[in-house]
Amino acid sequence: MPRPIAVDHPLVLGSGSPRRREILDAQRIPIVVRPSSADEATRAGEAAGAYLERVVEAELAAVRARADVRGDAWILVADTSVVIDGRILGKPDGEGDARSMLVLLAGRTHEVMTRFAVAGEGALHAETVATRVTFRPLDDGEIDVYAASGEGIDKAGGYAVQGLGASLVARIDGSYSSVVGLPACEVIVALRRLGALPR
Repeated sequence: MPRPIAVDHPLVLGSGSPRRREILDAQRIPIVVRPSSADEATRAGEAAGAYLERVVEAELAAVRARADVRGDAWILVADTSVVIDGRILGKPDGEGDARSMLVLLAGRTHEVMTRFAVAGEGALHAETVATRVTFRPLDDGEIDVYAASGEGIDKAGGYAVQGLGASLVARIDGSYSSVVGLPACEVIVALRRLGALPR
């Protein structure tokens, strides 16, 4: 079995997302999960970039405030938004909302923005990674079947590129793992630059 990267303490992942955990596991990074309790609601007229900056900052503060997080821990938090026509698509409220999102995305290109922050030992790195995703045209039946599958209910934009939703996506320009929920390349580079991972 592959050995994990040797670090003094596990990285604290301030997210309950199983996708983010899987991405870090694939990189053999030891982690402990300490989900953030930050409010992720959007504000009227708020641009996607500003929204992500605000939410990630709040998530980081919430994780740092947890009693079960060491003061010298390295912390990673992240948030992902699907953006089209300047509109932020979060997690759908239900099947009907998921269907409406798919109708909006079908046959068009949208942007998936993932912002992450790594903090610890008096250091901080925050970065937003943007990826362009193009859906193929979809008919009503395909949209209904996918929305009814329930796969996209807990995903920004109402779809999962790593699951059944892969059949909806014609093209990805940028980081695939960022669309899943965490830009692995950029996160690893940041962790190494900050000294949180050995080179």
